Amino acid sequence: MHDYQRPPTLHRYGVREDLHLSLTEGQFILFPASNCLTLSFSQAWDRKLFELFTADSCLVIHNSEEFGERLHRAVQRTLPSWAGIDGAVEYGVRAALGAAFTKTAAEADEREWQFAWRAMQSKLSLNPVLVKIGSLEQFAELRDRDTYLA
Repeated sequence: MHDYQRPPTLHRYGVREDLHLSLTEGQFILFPASNCLTLSFSQAWDRKLFELFTADSCLVIHNSEEFGERLHRAVQRTLPSWAGIDGAVEYGVRAALGAAFTKTAAEADEREWQFAWRAMQSKLSLNPVLVKIGSLEQFAELRDRDTYLA
């Protein structure tokens, strides 16, 4: 079993309108990848990632433990026959957590932390799924690239 700890802060780069819904309503879309539904964040606050993700904003989550637990509970309610896990993406090697957590060495600048869910029954379809976990405003904020601090 892997011993892991969520990073203290998670960053999601994207379009302000979408991230505002994430901040105020806890709205996220899980996307299919490697036979899982995934939601990806970066462990890095990095100006280059605004360009990489064609983003004008970044949702900064300051309490990743609270966030992660709320997210897993919401997905469990929405997709009861799916199992969830989260962990760091590994670059250039096969990740212990599997293909959904494996990317090329060229993508290492993303420093991803990924949440992933796998269907416990093989016949379940892999379509994007919308989940809402409630407002994150107590422990998250929206920043644009001009408030870049590092």
